[in-house]
Amino acid sequence: MDFEKVKKIASMAGEKGLRVSKEWMNKAGAKAQDLGEKGVLVIEIKQLKGQAQKLIETLGLTVYEALVTQELERITRDTPKVKEILAEIASIQHSITEKETALQSRMG
Repeated sequence: MDFEKVKKIASMAGEKGLRVSKEWMNKAGAKAQDLGEKGVLVIEIKQLKGQAQKLIETLGLTVYEALVTQELERITRDTPKVKEILAEIASIQHSITEKETALQSRMG
């Protein structure tokens, strides 16, 4: 084999290797980004669940204060403060559902 043929073969192999490396890096980058986005969704869901839990505790305190401190005889979901808290909880639950759906669609 002459030197030029060897050089040409090496060059072709190098170009193919470079192309394959670039393709692999692109795929790895896309996978890393996807995993990062999934992680963000998981964290957001946990934060929203924490917010909902705090609101549920606030709701309990509000009802307790109304019954014991204010001595109200009747509290319903239409009681102004209760209604407001329930609406916030519902909004957060809706956001949780949306994010869980987005996460499931990314999972496969």
